Amino acid sequence: MRTLLRYGGLMAAATLTTGLLTAGTATAEQSGTTAPCRISVGSVSAGGDHRMQTFSATAPVTKVTDKIVAKDVYADGQTRLSAAVRYGPGEGSELHTGQVVLGSVLYDFSYRTPTGGGTVSQKVLTRVGPGWQSYRTLDRSTVGSQSVEWSLTNDGAELERRTVKTENGRVYRHMDGWASNFRGVKGMALISQTSTYDTFLMTHSTGRLYTARLPRVSGHIIQPVVKPIRMSTWGVFETLVAAPCGQGTIVLGIDRDTGNGYLYSVGHANGLSTVIKGLGKAPGTFKDPVYFSWTKFGDPLLFGE
Repeated sequence: MRTLLRYGGLMAAATLTTGLLTAGTATAEQSGTTAPCRISVGSVSAGGDHRMQTFSATAPVTKVTDKIVAKDVYADGQTRLSAAVRYGPGEGSELHTGQVVLGSVLYDFSYRTPTGGGTVSQKVLTRVGPGWQSYRTLDRSTVGSQSVEWSLTNDGAELERRTVKTENGRVYRHMDGWASNFRGVKGMALISQTSTYDTFLMTHSTGRLYTARLPRVSGHIIQPVVKPIRMSTWGVFETLVAAPCGQGTIVLGIDRDTGNGYLYSVGHANGLSTVIKGLGKAPGTFKDPVYFSWTKFGDPLLFGE
């Protein structure tokens, strides 16, 4: 019998059926404007620094920013996983918040820097709990005042949902649902958020690309809606990072074997009818140990499905 934990970990049976890359030359634009969309890709260096690389969704891809936002945020070589980092102005500085796994322990963190990055101050690491050596992804989705976290086990057997609540000034996680049979999933990124469900884009070892819609509130056994998007070529990407772009998504796929990243404009997800345009190779290399998405506090929700 499974024990539900106030702090905790897996997907209800879903058959990962099949899903081709529509290549093209394009500029992904926000609805109603001519400015190309941008994606800010975060990473944690081997030395524990927070890095930001921002790319404009043009063809060829344009690198807008490449900087170290904060040095020595974590101890060298300790970071295993990171959820998206949210940031924005506050009290004459810039506040950064998120979740991170150091070694086998999950932490909530926050720190401040001067606007645009610089010397770290008021850094707080709050220990949540151990056991995270068993997981290989960590994502948080916040809609209004409601937050849930998703984590995939190392073997892909289960994708777990935790509801995050604050009581008397303390933050609690309650593992209240799991979905099974995500074996073969290589990379995943959150692409859509509503008050009732979250949707992830997933690459698979077969080369296929899928969406998986997961209810934010449901019974303990989650029944996901899994749809193929493409049938081949996507298995090289072990890491995905996504950002909103109108009713679609900008996605960076990272091949960890080569250190190369490729940018795609993904239209509003609709199974095999989904429009995907390859924008080309992103300038630079991607060899940091951990990648995540930078998200401003005022950014719109993801609306990729």
